[in-house]
Amino acid sequence: MQDPLFYLIMAAAGLAGLVIVAVTALRGWNGWLDLKRAELAQGSREATPPSAATRIEVADLKERIRKLEAIAAGVDL
Repeated sequence: MQDPLFYLIMAAAGLAGLVIVAVTALRGWNGWLDLKRAELAQGSREATPPSAATRIEVADLKERIRKLEAIAAGVDL
């Protein structure tokens, strides 16, 4: 096992494997960044103010939550 060619081949194979893993990881990272950029771009287009019905529904849900919290705390309304 003192053959220098063996060690040279093993080093080259290890380096090739490392390069393959690094390139794959970088492609995945770039794909993830592209996905996040697309999500941010889509989110900025959907930044329209909520309708009156939606605001009323949210206010109703907040009131229900407040009542439930009061019941859980033992406070009479």
